[in-house]
Amino acid sequence: MQTQDILKMLRLPELGDLGQFFRSLSATTLDGDGARRSVITSSPQLLTHYYDDARTMYQVFRRGLSISGNGPCLGFRKPKQPYQWLSYQEVADRAEFLGSGLLQHNCKACTDQFIGVFAQNRPEWIIAELACYTYSMVVVPLYDTLGPGAIRYIINTADISTVIVDRPQKAVILLEHVERKETPGLKLIILMEPLEEALAERGRMCGVAIESMQAVEDCGRENRRAPVPPQPDDLSIVCFTSGTTGNPKGAMLTHGNVVADFSGFLKVTESQWAPTCADVHICYLPLAHMFERMVQSVVYCHGGRVGFFQGDIRLLSDDMQALRPTIFPVVPRLLNRMYDKIFSRANTPLKRWVLEFAAKRKQAEVRSGVIRNDSIWDELFFNKIQASLGGCVRMIVTGAAPASPTVLGFLRAALGCQVYEGYGQTECTAGCTFTTPGDWTSGHVGAPLPCNHIKLVDVEELNYWACKGEGEICVRGPNVFKGYLKDPDRTNEALDGDGWLHTGDIGKWLPTGTLKIIDRKKHIFKLAQGEYVAPEKIENIYIRSQPVAQIYVHGDSLKAFLVGIVVPDPEVMPSWAQKKGIEGTYAELCTNQDLKKAILEDMVRLGKESGLHSFEQVKAIHVHSDMFSVQNGLLTPTLKAKRPELREYFKKEIEELYSISM
Repeated sequence: MQTQDILKMLRLPELGDLGQFFRSLSATTLDGDGARRSVITSSPQLLTHYYDDARTMYQVFRRGLSISGNGPCLGFRKPKQPYQWLSYQEVADRAEFLGSGLLQHNCKACTDQFIGVFAQNRPEWIIAELACYTYSMVVVPLYDTLGPGAIRYIINTADISTVIVDRPQKAVILLEHVERKETPGLKLIILMEPLEEALAERGRMCGVAIESMQAVEDCGRENRRAPVPPQPDDLSIVCFTSGTTGNPKGAMLTHGNVVADFSGFLKVTESQWAPTCADVHICYLPLAHMFERMVQSVVYCHGGRVGFFQGDIRLLSDDMQALRPTIFPVVPRLLNRMYDKIFSRANTPLKRWVLEFAAKRKQAEVRSGVIRNDSIWDELFFNKIQASLGGCVRMIVTGAAPASPTVLGFLRAALGCQVYEGYGQTECTAGCTFTTPGDWTSGHVGAPLPCNHIKLVDVEELNYWACKGEGEICVRGPNVFKGYLKDPDRTNEALDGDGWLHTGDIGKWLPTGTLKIIDRKKHIFKLAQGEYVAPEKIENIYIRSQPVAQIYVHGDSLKAFLVGIVVPDPEVMPSWAQKKGIEGTYAELCTNQDLKKAILEDMVRLGKESGLHSFEQVKAIHVHSDMFSVQNGLLTPTLKAKRPELREYFKKEIEELYSISM
């Protein structure tokens, strides 16, 4: 009997129609407030957990320990060496030793005890996290791009007395805050690497104990305490988002929030993919962010392995070939690099045509529901690409920012594995929508997860209306956070009285029930690498440049950097240019490449002096000679920039800036 005959007997569509079949199952509308839910599950109740024995992050790891048969858990490697592995039992024991050691150092086994972790991805990060969960403590990640002011704010806001760091340099950063009497509550720094006496002495001089992680574990081994496991409603982590204006916000997430979110992922993908003890995950995305943590939780829950990169993103391909991962989480920026690298090698028109032809043939298979890596096109073109990722990847998950439909469509074909795209934010743990298996189209972020409802609400000022299927995306469900730590005002801005999280993103329902991100309610957006940018803040810094009268900073969530439109000051710019040795009329100067370069350098200088991160600096500018005004429709009557109009008005120039800066 042929496959098509079997499908007919089951009243299922033929293979060529499977994509449309799955797309028709994406979402349904609820009664009342117009919210939508996933139809993956027939239950009217939102999903809170997938396994009865894994309702907290502590139980998630214990489940992995049990079903793995004490298999390998955390892997690391030295340059040009194979991976070395810690077993599940070794990790569990070290977590208990470290947790017991923390208790011996005046920490408490309760959810009021916040422990800072200030480290790059490595096995000790996970051991520290599990130590906290074993004794109902709460993890508070710190990371470099927060900046010293934000780190000081977090330590004080969360009343952190203990921070676990990876390197001595980070211990020094923390000590400097104490020495300046900025963080008086910090009393203990635990160093993952060997401790030098000079550093310990410096700590003693300002009242901070500094100990090696090994010493604290040894202390805990000698004074081992019984675990004090948390409950699902207990706080597990406070993720401070790197806000672009004001102080960072500490999103409070419970164990139940995290479990609900990854359970939704498991439920959606169960028809196409089942994680096992044989799965291997490559850990290189920041552990301080929930996207990486959510994917790892899936691996631990099923007894799989997590291998850490060496710490240098340039060596990621080498790490992957040594590790041979089966699960590969990515951000769009990495996908873009892969795509660009592949096509850069097709350096003749003929090679490019053949590559595109092969991709189209495989894309046709993908649209028909056939995902494989053993076709003639794989043998001729794509096996080398797959081998560069280790040759065993069977699932790729992309998030943090929208992915380019062109790039995503090509890589779905070239990599020969399932590629899923999700959308969400820290406040809903990580994801709230996800690709429906079988729907391998691009240009949207999937349908609601089974753990949450989604609705769109009117945004009158931007002319988006829910009755037209457009509006601000709102999320409600067990994956939605409990609020911002000690920040009731911003909590009330994010969560309404009915428990809906207002994301600030503008979405549009597509006919298939999937969601497309089309705008941002506030002028804050993500770049391709997932970093948030507030253009007004940057513009307020650049406007201080002497020759600049007006500036419009533009970013695109499919691009990794910013560009700008600059209008020079007609009165100041000619004399400023003359000091640089550049002569000409105002009109001539606006087209002078040397002057454009000088203005950009001055803007970047001001950005550095004002503490802008590299991703917040514009990489290219277009100099425009006519002022933005109310008359030409680029300013409001109160002289505020009309950003959508500016974006459209300078569309051609912006496209040129991105094309010449790639």
